[in-house]
Amino acid sequence: MWHRESVVSTGDMTLSSLGLDIDPAVDASVSATLTAVEEALRGYVASADPLVAEAARHLADAGGKRFRPMLVALGAQFGDPGAPEIVAAANVVELTHLATLYHDDVMDEAPVRRGAPSANSRWGNSVAILVGDYLFAQAADLAASLGPEAVHLQARTFARLVHGQIAETVGPRGSDPIEHYLHVITEKTASLIATSARFGGLFSGAPAEHVEALAGYGATIGIAFQLSDDLLDIASESVQSGKTPGTDLREGVPTLPVLYALAGDDTDASAVRLRELLASGPLTDDDLHAEALTLLRESVAMKKARETVRTYAEEARAELAPLPDGDAKRALEGLCDFIADRTS
Repeated sequence: MWHRESVVSTGDMTLSSLGLDIDPAVDASVSATLTAVEEALRGYVASADPLVAEAARHLADAGGKRFRPMLVALGAQFGDPGAPEIVAAANVVELTHLATLYHDDVMDEAPVRRGAPSANSRWGNSVAILVGDYLFAQAADLAASLGPEAVHLQARTFARLVHGQIAETVGPRGSDPIEHYLHVITEKTASLIATSARFGGLFSGAPAEHVEALAGYGATIGIAFQLSDDLLDIASESVQSGKTPGTDLREGVPTLPVLYALAGDDTDASAVRLRELLASGPLTDDDLHAEALTLLRESVAMKKARETVRTYAEEARAELAPLPDGDAKRALEGLCDFIADRTS
């Protein structure tokens, strides 16, 4: 399955709302871009067929973080953030992301997405798959308006998304489960986030070395972003993550803390009991689920997973070294801190 991210409304996912010390001009510029992206997105998901239009609007209207468009807008700060291509580039990555969600829900047989009935539960699997395909087509068409390089980048990114999904579907096949898990995240989540940051630099006219630094940052922060979402599913005491805490445990999704726990050799009673619970597969029994969630929150594995998130966040910060010092760079550094700290 494509990892289901925690849900934060679009309005909540602005730089200032994250509690970051951001220059007002940078915050205003990014917010203006995200507003324009949101307005344009409605047109890009439109269709002459009323059913397609309604189904394609379904997830766009449900909101979400718009994390990928935000990175496009932040990357654009190193060139001309007002360049007309920026909004289109942000919608290319968001349409691609939305398309994966339709396919994801079919594969997961998920009844809910972003707090609303999923497309597959409302219209059936066939319609959900085809609407996802339609959104991929819209993303490709929009990329074509940006030129050959955008087409190549979007297509290559999509190929990586698919390879990552296939790798997750078939499983480790004898490789180390933790290495396999991180590879899957790199391909199917971080690759699109890397392209988002690259697009921001590229279409704002930033120097080539800055574009490459942004792409490297996006690739690494993308891993941290997904890992932190996985940890938030365990650590949150409420529905702040947009889904019931422990959803991944209930569905048997082996996220990093679970893999660390299963690979551990601790002999204390709680660690042994946690391994027994996790090895049994999806925890659909409420009592067993609650027990496993409590043990996992207090485990060495959870601590190690948090340290892993922080390591990737610090590696992402290091990728910013070639970029000029200033408010835009500080905003990207602040995002590293936010992602590293959000599950602590």
